[in-house]
Amino acid sequence: MPNRLSDFKKALAFGGARPNLFEVTISAGNLPEGVTPFDDEDFTMLCKAAQLPASNVASIDVPFRGRTFKVAGDRTFDTWTITIINDNDFKIRKSMEEWMQYVAQYEDGSGATTPQTYMRDALVSQLGRQASNVGSGTNNAFGEGLEKVKTYVFKDIFPTNVSAIDLSFDSSDTIEEFTVEFQVQYWYPAAENAPAG
Repeated sequence: MPNRLSDFKKALAFGGARPNLFEVTISAGNLPEGVTPFDDEDFTMLCKAAQLPASNVASIDVPFRGRTFKVAGDRTFDTWTITIINDNDFKIRKSMEEWMQYVAQYEDGSGATTPQTYMRDALVSQLGRQASNVGSGTNNAFGEGLEKVKTYVFKDIFPTNVSAIDLSFDSSDTIEEFTVEFQVQYWYPAAENAPAG
């Protein structure tokens, strides 16, 4: 059984995945009609937190002669939450509020009734630290060397909560943030990195 530090070093050949190396993509070109688009690159840069999705398959207990036999149940998909750094123009927050307004109006019970008009796809990608160009004398541009090592596609999402932003005279040297919670129909690991549709 491997128990030496050198064995661990071999197992951790690429240095381990880092939770701060990720990117989230929701294409503004695919937002519902009438929603103010945001800049795709700005969104990717200002989305400061997200999750790689949890995987859930329920278990059904079937009693049998004093014992419990477990069989596989249905797969379920958790809500997905991202955290956005709020820029001074509020562009991303405005888009999320308008997206929710499209789904359910403020003043009455009306809203979108056709799912394909308000559901969109998103991608979350784990980035890997690649050292292939280190020491080669190549003058790397910003972001080169980080490649997508795992991508998940979130299908048919729509926002159901845009969090409050707390304001206070006591808050100094901080930048506002807010979270957006999305309902997810399903997700899957992408075989290759395709743009969100």
